[in-house]
Amino acid sequence: MKREDVRNIAIIAHVDHGKTTLVDELLKQSGVFRVNQEVAERVMDSNDIERERGITILAKNTAVFYQGIKINIIDTPGHADFGGEVERVLKMVNGVILVVDAFEGAMPQTRFVLQKALEMDLPVICCINKIDRPEARPLEVVDEVLELLMDLDASDQQLDCPFVFASAKAGFAKKDLADPEEGMIPLFETIINSIPEPEGDPDAPTQVLISTIDYNEYVGRIGIGKVDNGFMRVNQECVLVNHHEPDQCRKIKIGKLYEFDGLKRVEVQEARVGAIVAISGITDLHIGDTICSPERPEPIPFQKISEPTISMYFMVNDSPLAGQEGKYVTSRHIRDRLFRELNTDVSLRVEETDSADCFKVSGRGELHLSVLIENMRREGFEFAVSKAEVIYRYNERNQKQEPMEIAYVDVPEEFTGAIIQKLTARKGELMGMTPIARGYTRLEFNIPSRGLIGYRGAFMTDTKGNGILNTIFDGYGPYKGDLSYRPTGSLIAYESGESITYGLFNAQERGILFIGPGVKVYAGMVIGQNPKAEDIEVNVCKAKKLTNTRASGSDEALRLVPPKVMSLEQCLEFIDTDELLEITPVSLRIRKKILDPTLRKRASFKNK
Repeated sequence: MKREDVRNIAIIAHVDHGKTTLVDELLKQSGVFRVNQEVAERVMDSNDIERERGITILAKNTAVFYQGIKINIIDTPGHADFGGEVERVLKMVNGVILVVDAFEGAMPQTRFVLQKALEMDLPVICCINKIDRPEARPLEVVDEVLELLMDLDASDQQLDCPFVFASAKAGFAKKDLADPEEGMIPLFETIINSIPEPEGDPDAPTQVLISTIDYNEYVGRIGIGKVDNGFMRVNQECVLVNHHEPDQCRKIKIGKLYEFDGLKRVEVQEARVGAIVAISGITDLHIGDTICSPERPEPIPFQKISEPTISMYFMVNDSPLAGQEGKYVTSRHIRDRLFRELNTDVSLRVEETDSADCFKVSGRGELHLSVLIENMRREGFEFAVSKAEVIYRYNERNQKQEPMEIAYVDVPEEFTGAIIQKLTARKGELMGMTPIARGYTRLEFNIPSRGLIGYRGAFMTDTKGNGILNTIFDGYGPYKGDLSYRPTGSLIAYESGESITYGLFNAQERGILFIGPGVKVYAGMVIGQNPKAEDIEVNVCKAKKLTNTRASGSDEALRLVPPKVMSLEQCLEFIDTDELLEITPVSLRIRKKILDPTLRKRASFKNK
């Protein structure tokens, strides 16, 4: 049976191509909001970090009505680090809208998300967005998308996908560039006509695959999935099975049932085939579980989520300034918070170590882990983290393998030499070089993931802020050899106390300082960067000796260079393997793992 009154779609795209803004317009123009209602931009990006950074981190569900047909929409992340979110939500939908920037064209993540959709044989609507940009080239981008579809071995039906031209920000879409601007009606009509209705057998036993997990402090885990067969009712007796765990078969009872309407979840008593539902009241529910009728417990096959490629250690802060700024500082607090994150983030792994105060946390990339750190920091946690390290594997012949990335670099022509030199020094291999619009060149590298750790800051400096760097995971390859993360050393505080202008004035000749006067420091804390490779100890708490004699000019004001204030990402990029980043709700401090200078020197000799 086909549900003609329902369409299920996902919006997929490269980061910053306008998915969330497009969903905003679909919500507005379908009448979800009142005419005079004030609505925030990117209303689907609900948490603070998503709003501040302008990125989507978690896939989100919404639903709109158009001419009596309910369109369930899933807004997905565009960043490679959150690719796990995209992989699983595609199981809930019957088609996708691929959003492509009319200037940038098909980018690395466009390829990744489109490949996932084609592998699942989903029909595609291609929306060329931002056609009102001054440098837009929509017709060339159409050709790029068609070439990409051919590269990915799309079927004839997928190659014949409809194209819609739009400006999500201006609130219009059209099937042809010459058509008048009449709101989002052409896109709504294309969805209704091109995306197939969900199919299923309403008389068959119940089958619902859980594709997303939400978490609420009051009701616990909330599973979100599509009713593939049968129906689902409140208080229904079911069993929980999993394709990857054949032995699992657990009796459960459906607590509460919700469907989506606009931005709200509406409680319902029953859901039919094709409906996307949220289910609460089931403890220990996981992504990939299938809820079935007890008489025929058949799990729906579900692709395993890609494994993490990068890890770092989260530990209790033990510096001399520990416990002064944070609300939650103990190992129990940190452990509970990390394991709670596993309720909603399927790409994350948390392992306990030999030490009760230290946990190994693995994720899909630096951004993935930095978002978790920033969330914990805002919640009042105080802790320390180590440098991000890649996760190695060994093949059947016991050869070491490491995660590899394809890096696409768009830079003005004058910077290509510097970029090629930097990335080849980081074990990158230049695979291609293509001129693109406005004097830019696109470089394609095959590079180990660890070669990109700590590189983005240097990249922005090398290209004077004009470069765009995009990466995509490319599986595991042979180990490429040793690599030094940082060519510069650290300026280290010699003693504990408070930084003084006189001490900082003398220290600034040695390099770039990270602190100004009046800052609490301790021995072993990194307070600056030395342009040379070695670490130097400096005394920034040193006051000027007062004497009776006065020389002319001795009392002139000391001029300090403004300190370099680094963001969380910049700090994570800067720290070396023998350093830690101390994170509190108020401060970010870089420090040496071993604070005592004598013990530190002894350890460095042992490592040589």
